[in-house]
Amino acid sequence: MKTVTLYTDGACSGNPGPGGWAAILLFGAYQKELSGGERNTTNNRMELTGVIRGLQALKEPCIVELYSDSKYVIDALQKGWAVGWQKRGWIKADKKPALNADLWAVLLGLCEVHQLRLHWVKGHASNPMNNRCDELAVAEWQKLK
Repeated sequence: MKTVTLYTDGACSGNPGPGGWAAILLFGAYQKELSGGERNTTNNRMELTGVIRGLQALKEPCIVELYSDSKYVIDALQKGWAVGWQKRGWIKADKKPALNADLWAVLLGLCEVHQLRLHWVKGHASNPMNNRCDELAVAEWQKLK
């Protein structure tokens, strides 16, 4: 399988409010930037959408080095929370409904296609690709205000 690097980010002005997502795919010398936005959304929905759209852009199953500054995304995947929510009918361990179940269902399906290696990066720090994702995501929500 090919190994692809995927950087993602989400941004929102207000929570909820206009939001943007971004994904950057890297494979060898190849780099592809993707971004989009929604008028009324949340930051967590945009974080999830960035990962989903990046994975959906892949044309074959890949090993994906996923870099995100979202603890929500990384922890829910790495610690198995999202799988647990799904097994319990989208109910969290505290018996409350899991938020964003529609997006988590899509993402978990993509996790069955691709092998994800998860990496949390500090947001707004010294990672140029994470910073570029943030620029793209912010530009998208700014178009919608």
